[in-house]
Amino acid sequence: MSKIFQGTYTALATPFVEGKIDWKSFEKLVQNQVDGGIDGFVVNGTTGESPTLQKDEVVHLLQKVKALAPTQKIILGTGSNSTQTSIENVERANDLEVDGVLVVVPYYNKPPQRGLVAHFESIAEKSRTPVVMYNVPGRTIQSLSAESIGELSKHPNISGLKESTGDLEFLKKILNVVPKDFCLLSGDDGTAVDFCLNGGDGVIGVVTHLIPNQFSSWIRRAREKDPQASVELKGWMDLIDGIYVEANPIPVKAALQKMGIFQSAELRLPLVELDQKFQKGLQECLENHQLI
Repeated sequence: MSKIFQGTYTALATPFVEGKIDWKSFEKLVQNQVDGGIDGFVVNGTTGESPTLQKDEVVHLLQKVKALAPTQKIILGTGSNSTQTSIENVERANDLEVDGVLVVVPYYNKPPQRGLVAHFESIAEKSRTPVVMYNVPGRTIQSLSAESIGELSKHPNISGLKESTGDLEFLKKILNVVPKDFCLLSGDDGTAVDFCLNGGDGVIGVVTHLIPNQFSSWIRRAREKDPQASVELKGWMDLIDGIYVEANPIPVKAALQKMGIFQSAELRLPLVELDQKFQKGLQECLENHQLI
């Protein structure tokens, strides 16, 4: 069986102006991504400020992406730290005709591994859409173990994992316990190319907002085992570091505004715009890479 999710995906940021979604800027972003060769999108992910989006806004964002990117795959963020809420979200997604649902490891309540397994299995039982688990301990504190990932990968409705630790040794452990058709997507921009060189299938990225063409090329070549892709990425590490100087998506929205893709770098509280002390450095980085 072939893998469902491969290549370069962008976890789309959501532009706002005076508290409302800026649809013109969003359309400009998605078209720029399509033109840059992006393979797919995550809608309603962390980068899209999912905690502050309303249900009707999520549906409207999804409809916009479908209209602008009819051949790209779409993964919809549906996770929560409540299993029941996550089930309700995937049941809604069942009727929205997306290619996958992204379900984050429960945050704040810190379940043990057996609780994590039960959480994902309960959600997968109710999903008619392939489930991609999201392991991001930097945000959730708790992390899936390789053993739990191996157990969950046997479920017919769980198709992949977004792995955001940046730990390539952990990737090797995962590869030893999952089926050959299980999709492994990096959630860490800085190590994504090496992730694919070491057996991963792609990336769900943030810096892809700014350099979709370059990143798509590096991931494709890394999947073909071209080590030069990793060498080339190193020349852009300052940009990757620059979009993580504060919590994502604060810096990337500032960059998108500076590049003229977003009208505003506005975020919804409790997130706020990039601190002034980081603005000059980001500006210079974008100029050095001829992005502005």
